[in-house]
Order: sequence, then structure tokens, then C-alpha cells
Amino acid sequence: MMIVEPARGAPAPLLDTATSSGPDLILANGHVKTPDGWAEALAVHEGVIIAVGSSEEVARLRKDGTRTIDLGGRTVLPGLHDLHVHPIYAGVREAQCKIPQGSNLERTLNLVRACVDKAKPGDWIIGGQWDASALGKIPNRAMLDKVAPNNPVYLEDTSGHSNWVNSQVLKLAGVTKETPNPPGGIFERDADGVPSGVQRESAVDVISRITPKPTLAQAEAGLRWSLQQMLSFGITSFTEAAVGFTAGGATELATYAAIADAGQLKQRVRLCITWAPGVPSTLSAIASRNIYSRNRLAADCVKIFLDGVPTDSHTAGMLEPYAGGVGGRNDEASRMGLLLIQQDVLDKAVADFDRQGLTVKFHAAGDAAVREGLNAIEAARKANGFTPNMHKVGHSLFVAPGDIKRARAIGATFEVSPYLWGPTPINDDITKAVGPERIERVWPVREMLEADALVVPGSDWSVVPSVNPWIGLEQLVTRQRSGGSADSFGKSEAISFEQAFRIFTENSARQEGMGNKVGRIVPGMLADIIVTNQNPFAVPPTKIHETRVDMTFIEGELVYRADVGEPAK
Repeated sequence: MMIVEPARGAPAPLLDTATSSGPDLILANGHVKTPDGWAEALAVHEGVIIAVGSSEEVARLRKDGTRTIDLGGRTVLPGLHDLHVHPIYAGVREAQCKIPQGSNLERTLNLVRACVDKAKPGDWIIGGQWDASALGKIPNRAMLDKVAPNNPVYLEDTSGHSNWVNSQVLKLAGVTKETPNPPGGIFERDADGVPSGVQRESAVDVISRITPKPTLAQAEAGLRWSLQQMLSFGITSFTEAAVGFTAGGATELATYAAIADAGQLKQRVRLCITWAPGVPSTLSAIASRNIYSRNRLAADCVKIFLDGVPTDSHTAGMLEPYAGGVGGRNDEASRMGLLLIQQDVLDKAVADFDRQGLTVKFHAAGDAAVREGLNAIEAARKANGFTPNMHKVGHSLFVAPGDIKRARAIGATFEVSPYLWGPTPINDDITKAVGPERIERVWPVREMLEADALVVPGSDWSVVPSVNPWIGLEQLVTRQRSGGSADSFGKSEAISFEQAFRIFTENSARQEGMGNKVGRIVPGMLADIIVTNQNPFAVPPTKIHETRVDMTFIEGELVYRADVGEPAK
């Protein structure tokens, strides 16, 4: 039994206060995952784990009022972390015009037509998600004009880095043949130079500026729905990856604070507030961060986009050229992608945020963008010394081998997206864009771990259809579709399940500055724990995704039960 001072094999409570009142909660007759192996039971007092051991040993701590749950052989694990998720975005999208990922062009247009039929003339039709590989071609405005002649239509792609609109939206935005590409963005054009209706990166913002934004009430409803979804999958801590992305910075900060004040925010949450050079509103949002911080809610992270995505758009910044160009474009971006911020500007900003005690999270998909992010972290370390701020490079699809070796020395974290690793429509786009040879090293997690870099996970939900972490855990191990498949994605970078689980627990807790509180089941740690229907350590790797969460506890509070909560999807 894991206790502070064992006395002749009998369990000694961790705290004096627990001696008099006993544990509030005992979970017994199960399989409890500990850093040293497996136990049968644990006891919790006022949200803290006070004992771990055999069912018989832990039962001796029971007092009047102790609640005991018989696990019946089920498994107890530390709660899981998702360090890159968009809950407001995911929740709001549920009420929009939904296009399932992988939909072909005919089905996509039929779904848009159905949304138009439910709307009034002039109403906005907003939704997504589309992929060029699934559509069979890069779409254009004329396709949407046919099914929505009287409604403005705005559809995001799966990545969120491109949008597709009809002619009415281009007119409302004032985008014409004479409209130049904005810095860091692209208006795709037809053979005559007329905007086609597809926008990339900062050109997306030109269009999104005129779209109706979710209200505070809509944002709160969306967040509540997403929080329940995450609890149902055992996610006890998460990072909101881009505050301001959906409803604007002020509205989204107020949304989180309102949910927390209502007692509806159970998870531990870090908010990353989006910053871009030359955009004063982003600095204002960052400056207001402590107004919105609450218990379990820390607004102490800054999100910076360094590039786009390595799909049909070719907007991720790459060190080597893409495999082929982009139809209708003969520019440097179609060959090498985009870097959105100059290195000297980025270095200065990151050093400044680091001095303020803020953690910086980069969006960096291409290897050139990853290098730029690492350079900025290194510059901040040289300017400020090593601070507690653990800056991380988000996504990290492609990383040069030499840059992997740099990370540990400069205290940089790699965040990876295992939910995307099974072959999917967006990955088909990536493979076509960069070529099959580079795909062998996509998301090089094995190399990162071998270099002793800190690696953490992020789903990027709702870029992926589900926030289910068990899918990501399985695909870290198999690099195949859930349940196994003949095809794979970056198979040479597969790792063990033990390594994968540590990424979702101990590594993530360390990254979030909570390594002394959560991530492991030992006495003294907070009881952020989950009960699952199967032991994922004891099943074949292709069965890991079948793991279901029966109960989720945060600080000993039962916050989700499968038999009474919303079922996980």
C-alpha cells in the first residue's frame, strides 16, 4: 500500500485531519494504475488521495460517512489532459450547418441546400467542414451560388485555415479582382484573376470579419455542451487553444468566467489568448486576463500563429518545397508555404511575454515554422534566463532532426495531434501536398521521446470529429485507423502505450505547472481520476479506442457518470 509512513503493513492516513474524520471516498475492488504498478483501492479525503493499496488495507480507513464505491474489477486511471482544444468553437458549431468530414461534393452541396431551405432569404448559412481531397477538387463560389442564390454562405474547411464562400459573401466583403492578397493570406483566383471564393490564412479573416459572431449566450451554451462531452471521455484538464477564434476575445473570456462563476466549470483550464503583431485588440485581451481568471481557470497563455497548414493550401512554412504547386498560383507560397511573422518581431514578442510570466503556445505545422518557434524560445531564454514558463510548439507535424535535438536544452515542449494520425481526409490532403517520403516522419514522436524532449497531446477538436482521447492514445501506438487498418500514417514514429499514456497524464501535468498536483495516483495528489470499463493496458492496441469512461472525478467530486450523464459519442 502506498502511504507516507507505513506501520507494520497497516495503512496510515496521509494527513492528521484524515485520522479523525476518515476518508470521504473509497474506491475498492478494482485495478488502480500507480507509477509503480497496480493496486486495488484508493481513499480520498477532501479531494486529496490519502492512501492507495489493497481493498482490505484501504477498507480499514473507513469511518462513518465514508462513501465506498465497489469497482467490480473496473480500472482507475489518472484523469486525461487535452492541451489543444477549441470547446466554444466545437459547441457553437453544433448549431450551425454541419458537413461531416469526408463528405464528397454532391453530399456537401445537398447539405448546404438543406440548410438554406430551413433559413429565410438573406440569412447567413455558416458551417463546415470540407476537405479538398474529399470534394475531389478545390471548390469555388459558383458551386455555392447554385444552391444558395439568396443567402450568404460561409463554410470553413476541416483545418479552420481556409474558407469557402459564395459570390454574395465576396460582394458583402468588398472583395473583387482588384483586391490584393493581405499580408500572410491568399485569395484563390480563377484563370481571369477573379477571387474564386476560397480564402487562405489571413484572407480568411477578411471574410470572417463581416460574418455574424456568436452572442455571449450562444457561446455559453456551446461551452457547456463541450465541457460535458470532455468529462464523458475522462478529460479533467484542458487548454483552450485560441481565445478569440470563434466569438472574439472579450466574449470568449467572459464566457469562461461566467461558466466558472456559475459553478459549471469542473475541469482545470488554461486559456491561450490569441496575439498577432499590429492588432491592438489582442494586446487588450491579454492585458485583461486577470479580470477573468478564476479557481481552476488560468488565462496565462498567449497563442501565436506562425504558419498555416500543409494541405491543398500549401500554407504551412516548409524547409523544403512542396510536392508540386497549387493550381492557379505560381508564387513562392505555393512552393514553400507561409511564415506569418518575421523572426526578429517574434523574438521580441516572445521575450516580452516570457518576462510577464506568460506561457507562449505556437501554431507551427511546417518544419520552417517549428524552427522559427524554437528560435524564439531560445532567444527568450538568452534574454531572460530560464523562467518557469514552458513554451510549446503546437502541432509539430514536420520537424527537422536537428531541431528535435534542440528542444530539451532550451526548455521547449512539442505538442502533437495524435487524433489526426489515423488515415483521414485531411491527412490525404497532407500526403498529396508533401509527398509520401516525408510522411514517414510526420509527427516524429518517437524521435522526440528518444531526444528526451517533453511531448504533450492536443486533439485540436473540432478540427477532428470527436474529442475522444482514447482514439488519440490508440493511434499513437498503431498509427492506423481505429481498430487497425492496412494503411498507416507515419508508422515508423509509433510508440508504446505506456509512453502514450504518460504523454496524456504526467507530461501534460508537468507542462501545465501541475505536476505536483495531478497526473499520477499516489498519496498527496489531487483525486482527478477516472473509472473505465476496461483496462487499456491489458487489451490489444487496436482495442484501446473501445475504452469507455464510467465515472470522472475531479478533486474527489463525481462530475460525470455514464449511467446518468450524456453518453459519449
